Amino acid sequence: MSKVLVFGHQKPDTDSVTSALVLSYLKNQLGMNTEPRVLGDINNETEFVLNYFKVDRPKFLNDVRLQVKDVDYTKDCFLKENDSIYKGYKYMNETSIGTIPVVDDKGFYKGAVSMKDVASNLINNDLRKINTSYDNLLEALNGKEILRFDKEIQGNIISPSYRSTTFKENIKIDEESVLITGDRHAIIEYAVENSASIIILTNGVKMKKEHLEIAKKNHVDVISTKYDGLTTANLVVLSNYIKEKMKSNDIVYINENDALGEVLDLANKKKYSNYPVVDNDGKCLGVFRVSMAYSRHPKQVILVDHNEKEQSVIGLDEAEIIEIVDHHKIGNIGTNIPINFRNMPLGCTETILYLMFKEHNIKIPKKYAGLMMSGIISDTLLLTSPTTTEVDKEALEELSKIAGVNFREYGMEMFKAGSSMKGKTISEIIHGDFKNFTVDNQKVGIGQVSTMSTDEIMDKQDEFISELNEEANEGYTAIALFVTDILKNGSYIFFNDKAKEIFENSFGVSDLKQGHFFEGLVSRKKQIVPKLMNYMDN
Repeated sequence: MSKVLVFGHQKPDTDSVTSALVLSYLKNQLGMNTEPRVLGDINNETEFVLNYFKVDRPKFLNDVRLQVKDVDYTKDCFLKENDSIYKGYKYMNETSIGTIPVVDDKGFYKGAVSMKDVASNLINNDLRKINTSYDNLLEALNGKEILRFDKEIQGNIISPSYRSTTFKENIKIDEESVLITGDRHAIIEYAVENSASIIILTNGVKMKKEHLEIAKKNHVDVISTKYDGLTTANLVVLSNYIKEKMKSNDIVYINENDALGEVLDLANKKKYSNYPVVDNDGKCLGVFRVSMAYSRHPKQVILVDHNEKEQSVIGLDEAEIIEIVDHHKIGNIGTNIPINFRNMPLGCTETILYLMFKEHNIKIPKKYAGLMMSGIISDTLLLTSPTTTEVDKEALEELSKIAGVNFREYGMEMFKAGSSMKGKTISEIIHGDFKNFTVDNQKVGIGQVSTMSTDEIMDKQDEFISELNEEANEGYTAIALFVTDILKNGSYIFFNDKAKEIFENSFGVSDLKQGHFFEGLVSRKKQIVPKLMNYMDN
């Protein structure tokens, strides 16, 4: 069973990342099989937190779209290139699959063969040539091994239909001759003396002892079968290697990681029913049939610190959401069945998780207490944000004791590490903690950066404004960056010029200037976004 994926929003902040780690741990303690993931690069602050508490960063999750591997395709369905046509024919009948992948001895995909290809080749090709193995002949003929010297059998098929003297006068036997015969002992003698490749005895005929000795001396392979001459001849042809009939250039194959929707679009264009499935190394895994596309197993996911599609992972509609834990307003995510939805008006998702640990009576390990503490410090700006509640304060006090860390001293270290802009582009700073919102069908983007030193941004304010104006052309009615000064407990605003009136009316400031400082404005969730929505909705 695949693991349930636990992740936060697209622009991972400390609360989002630590909540995914902590909730995954809690769920695993409760018997669920989960794995934490992130949807983007983690910021400097979160990097500091993970390093401080020696926790590995979660793996990146690109999307949760349905993939070929999420469908009940036919696993381990393939033929080896040295299998016989006979075996391939039987396998196609057993599986009811008309096109079968062909692999080499290491399992790497080589091509595919269909029932139509086999029939066409048998009708149109030279039926007197054989290229196979001794084992394939034994299998096809349900034969008995009499003498075996060679693993590979190649040559021209000869089946005598006239008297021995005429045969000897007109037919040359050599090391490339494959003789099919009954009790024609004179012809058998002629064949062993001339070192035929192999003699296939039909109708259960036994070779004379003296002929057997000559065959041994001249390394002539011998097989006996109970089939008659005509049946034997047909089966010998079917014993040829399947690779002789396979196609490689015209066959479309797919990867198990391919998105199911894209594969179905491909199938609609190509009109094939069956597609070989390979892994990233090129090894064949089986066959995908279009008719299997609705036998699906969507990825199961748990969302933390968000509940809006725009902020979540690509392909969320194709996944099964089984739980949401969040402290933001209820967004636009819907589910087909009832789920656990824990939504509380607290300053941080980690505070909700703190309560969940208490409810399940599960002890919080030291490093996870440190992660939870960090999330609360980050989201409440060390308990100074208006989103902070008494429950957040209580949780932070207890978690800091478990972690053995003075949360005020640690918090200042964490903010200092997170506020560094070194090496970041203007766009990366804007989008480091950025969220999109839709208000009355208008797209609004709000970025926020918290820092202990605003000079790094204020010195480049013209560059930030220029970038915001440029990005506004990508469908934004309004876009802004709020630079939150942790020490002054307020935020500076930079916005796209065309949205000046929107921000003036939203915040009640006439002739709003770029870089205006709002004292006490630190919360995007509780102060910034509600003001914008109240104005733009009217």
